[in-house]
Amino acid sequence: MDIITTHVNADFDGLASMIAARKLYPGAVLVFAGAAERRIGEFLSADLRNLYDFKKLKNLDLTSVRRLIVVDTRQPDRLDRLQECLCNPGLELHLYDHHPDAPGDLRGDFEHVELLGSTTSIFVSIFQEQNIILTADEATLMSIGIHEDTGSFLYTGTTPADLQAAAWLLAQGAKLNVVNHFVSHDLSAAQVSLLSQLLKHSAVYTIQSIQVTISRLTLPDYADDFSALVRRMMVMENLDAVFSLVCMGERLYLICRSRIPEVNAGTIARAFGGGGHASAASAVIANKTIFEAEEELLHLLYRCIRPKALAKEIMSSPVITATPEISMNEASELLTRYSLTGLPVVRDNTNKAYPKGLLGLISRRVVEKAIAHQLGAVAVGDYMSTEIETLSENATQADIQDLIIEHHQRLIPIVRQENDEASIVGVITRTDLLNLLVHDPHRQSRSLLRQDEHPSAERSRNITRLMVDTLGREIILLLRELGEIANAVEMRAYVVGGFARDLLLQTRNLDIDIVVEGDGIVFAQAFAATKQATVRTHEKFATATVTLLNGMKIDVATARLEYYAAPAALPIVEKSSLKLDLFRRDFTVNAMAVHLNPDRFGLLVDYFSSQNDLKERQLRVLHNLSFVEDPTRIFRAIRFEQRLDFRITKHSEKLIRNAVQMHMREQFTGLRFFNELRRILSEDNPLIALRRLEGFGLFPLLWPDLRPNLKIDRRFSYMMTQAEKAISWFRFLYLPETNKHCDFWSVRLLALFSRSRDVELRHFCDRFEVPPKHRKHLIERKSKAEHIAAEMLRRPLLKASEIYWLLRDIDNEGLLYLMVIARKKYIQQAVSHYVTNLRDVRPLISGQDLLELGLQPGPRFRTLLNQVLEAQLNGEVSSKEEAMEIVVRLIIPMTISDRSALLLGR
Repeated sequence: MDIITTHVNADFDGLASMIAARKLYPGAVLVFAGAAERRIGEFLSADLRNLYDFKKLKNLDLTSVRRLIVVDTRQPDRLDRLQECLCNPGLELHLYDHHPDAPGDLRGDFEHVELLGSTTSIFVSIFQEQNIILTADEATLMSIGIHEDTGSFLYTGTTPADLQAAAWLLAQGAKLNVVNHFVSHDLSAAQVSLLSQLLKHSAVYTIQSIQVTISRLTLPDYADDFSALVRRMMVMENLDAVFSLVCMGERLYLICRSRIPEVNAGTIARAFGGGGHASAASAVIANKTIFEAEEELLHLLYRCIRPKALAKEIMSSPVITATPEISMNEASELLTRYSLTGLPVVRDNTNKAYPKGLLGLISRRVVEKAIAHQLGAVAVGDYMSTEIETLSENATQADIQDLIIEHHQRLIPIVRQENDEASIVGVITRTDLLNLLVHDPHRQSRSLLRQDEHPSAERSRNITRLMVDTLGREIILLLRELGEIANAVEMRAYVVGGFARDLLLQTRNLDIDIVVEGDGIVFAQAFAATKQATVRTHEKFATATVTLLNGMKIDVATARLEYYAAPAALPIVEKSSLKLDLFRRDFTVNAMAVHLNPDRFGLLVDYFSSQNDLKERQLRVLHNLSFVEDPTRIFRAIRFEQRLDFRITKHSEKLIRNAVQMHMREQFTGLRFFNELRRILSEDNPLIALRRLEGFGLFPLLWPDLRPNLKIDRRFSYMMTQAEKAISWFRFLYLPETNKHCDFWSVRLLALFSRSRDVELRHFCDRFEVPPKHRKHLIERKSKAEHIAAEMLRRPLLKASEIYWLLRDIDNEGLLYLMVIARKKYIQQAVSHYVTNLRDVRPLISGQDLLELGLQPGPRFRTLLNQVLEAQLNGEVSSKEEAMEIVVRLIIPMTISDRSALLLGR
């Protein structure tokens, strides 16, 4: 393992140099030796795209480090725990630094030390020499590093090379507004005094549950760059919204700063005749005293600040409810089936979307105690809690917090009043509130947003910029159209699953899966009508597939939940909300969604800290019985682990082993398992995944007939390696379009059975309910290829024509399998020769040429053409004239009767 690091308490020059070093050492791991400056955490937390994949020091095995790349320092004591690597045998040490030599400096196997203003400038000069191109984000970060260490080129240590480096970075697309935001400038004594006064004359107001800071200051003269002091105060005190009224000389200024969407600085400034953006704005106030302006400002803030109605955003819907007459045993079954801790009790729940008449709540604790006291047959209505409070869909966080924290209510029903009767439209739990408080970065200190934990700090963030960078224009327009249709039919639409996952991984994925809160079939039909597309619906599962005119398919599903009546059984599906729909998914990294409706387009939804698992590159199930309820997830976990280069978490591995031990051989059968195996065998180099299957003890369950292959021995690995060689050869030979028509998975599956009889392959097909088409092809390919291999082994000196007739009736998959099982090199060479040179050979003459000789079509007509083809294949003829001569020579020796028959077409 290679590691790139910098000194403890890393600054921007250290961070930028680490990112720069990654360009030279692309396989190296980025690790902070210790804590970084607070502004570094702010910078990394502000990054929405997880560009810089830092690893936690505690998760690394330092004894495995073979090369250590240290930037911006040569002092060993500034590496903290990473000093341990220096004792590793054979360690290769590379040093990049701009500081003068000092006692105790490390000596590296490679050193690049220049006395420049910053270490980043050293890397920029290397990039210029090697013609390495940077992205705009990389150039911006490196510009910050240079500006910080040179004091924006005002420090005495600044050199011409630093200025040249900054100019080159600007040409690479560095964003100066970002540089300006993060580069700190030392304050003068006068500025320090002003900042102190600004802090002293500030007051905090809570308006609509939002904290707003208002400062009021009077100065005798104009102070330059006062807005920078307001920004400095905002950063120092970690404030969300600041409004500073400052009277300088005879003028009154209003400086507005906000970093939360609930407070629009531009709106407030425009009300005073000024202008600006939502995050930064200003105004010059005329004809008002500072006190009058403050009073008007407060009035505007109370009028303009409107926190979003959180209840309808975080509630779970539709609600699972019970009626008062059901028994405690029945309530226990409902709580277990839907993984709930409590149930609202209603008078009428025939309308599952909006149950009516809330009567009370029954908790799991009460139900379990009642059953323990032999009261399982008692009606729920006898023991439910009736003193409960409800909220409307427009309730704010403060309302939710008051009920759950102050009134100790574990579950809040969200109701909608209609025709003098309340319907329950959702519920909010304590966990929902906790997630909101923990994951909202606007309500926690920025210093807590460690760089090694981002981007999981936000449950939702707008990733429109990332979508634009990763997806093509046509896909962006298509997603926007989907959102507009959702608005038109009054539904919410999201793109979910692998699409959202790969988007954050900055990988292009055109498998678009849409989940709709509403009716997915109605939505699909409305969208298809606008695109003149075809739609195929599946009423049982409330899903549809839209096929566009260009052949692209879009899968649409109604938000739903699933529960399993028994382990490994097919799921029972019910309509639900997006949150519960995501909760039923296999792994956290596949449980994210992106809003498509125009008002929230590009907003990422992450209820389960999926971004954190994505950053850590780990696969984690959403609940502990996941593999028991659906054992096919075991195969998906192994497949995703290899494809994405992730790792299954230790806890999830334990759950897999538990599920394998629980399920007997007969439960690992059926078409669903075959489809998962086929997907594994369709991945590049599936041998790694097969070894993982063996590691979990699945081989005896999946292939009980393959007794010699219950362990992946050397011979087994050899056959799979031969399969990969044959497939690689085929891929290299043909264009990608041709490769699509070759089922590589079947080649690998046949390689698995290469040491088995046909009957064992038939047993496999029976056990996994392999579709008839695949079953027929698999058996035919195995039989034909093995028969041909035996024939070619007996006849090593085959003519080209003999190879042609022997292989002409076997498809690509069969040919590749033949190469896998070939025991001699000449057999593989014969197959290669057939595919590349012989298969597409056609006779130099046609039936028309024979007709022109006066011959009539008949049984011997084809014989003549085949004989000509054989002569071609064997290199005996190379032109049409030579081919016609062969025909004449073949006709002359014929008997009179045979020649007459040929002339008459018999």
